[in-house]
Amino acid sequence: MPELPEVEVVRSGLEPIVTGRRIESVQVLHPRPVRRHLPGPEDFALTLTGRNFDRPRRRGKYLWFALADGDAILAHLGMSGQFRLDQPSAELQRNTRITFDLDDGGQLRFVDQRMFGGLSLSPGGAELPDEVAHIALDPFDEHFDLTATADRLRAKRTTVKRALLDQQLVSGIGNIYADESLWLAGIHPEQPTATLTRTESLAVLEAARTVMAEALAQGGTSFDALYVNVNGQSGYFGRDLNVYGREDLPCPRCGTAIVRQQFMNRSSHFCPSCQRLRKGSSRLRRT
Repeated sequence: MPELPEVEVVRSGLEPIVTGRRIESVQVLHPRPVRRHLPGPEDFALTLTGRNFDRPRRRGKYLWFALADGDAILAHLGMSGQFRLDQPSAELQRNTRITFDLDDGGQLRFVDQRMFGGLSLSPGGAELPDEVAHIALDPFDEHFDLTATADRLRAKRTTVKRALLDQQLVSGIGNIYADESLWLAGIHPEQPTATLTRTESLAVLEAARTVMAEALAQGGTSFDALYVNVNGQSGYFGRDLNVYGREDLPCPRCGTAIVRQQFMNRSSHFCPSCQRLRKGSSRLRRT
């Protein structure tokens, strides 16, 4: 699933394309991506036709299109959701699910191979959709309180990687950037949060911001053709990952072979030398 840098690349690419544009027509080519719109695909298209886009917005890895009348279109990218800009006369990309004809002659297309994602109308959600209100601020938000978040992280009864993935503590961090952030901070993913010093807790969050800023500057992380920006280009940060996906390769910092360990239904990647689980630390059951 796209994490904060990938979603921000999509949002920033969409901003100059859709802001202020009028929706001339909408075509739903498959009903599943609008399954959250209970009145159905035809009503979804009719409801949005004639309305104007405001600036697209994001919190963490959640994206929405603000509308000028105060409503919003919430976008769930899922595993493979993409937005592509093209001309209406151009051949549709495979797996195109929804199209928006804009008043400048362009066509915005929602493409989703696996169809875990979709679009839904959020009444009154232009500033902040109700569906996203419970999500914590991300490290790039101007109101993000680094110190307060570090204190809440230490207060949790869990392990540090689980805490970083908790979108109600800090949003936008997924499996890739959690591993990269913990490597940069020199913290083992299974280190109990209660054993972290304030300095360590701050360092983890600062590392997350640093890693995601670097990924954002390179257009996000891509491992296949499913993640692209609005022009169809892939991100390049995958070439600069230090631990994620680098099992048995040397740690860039010390040369020790990177370890891959099962984590929930995913994996954790870390350096067993640079990121030691401190003696006396025990694994805590998730609460």
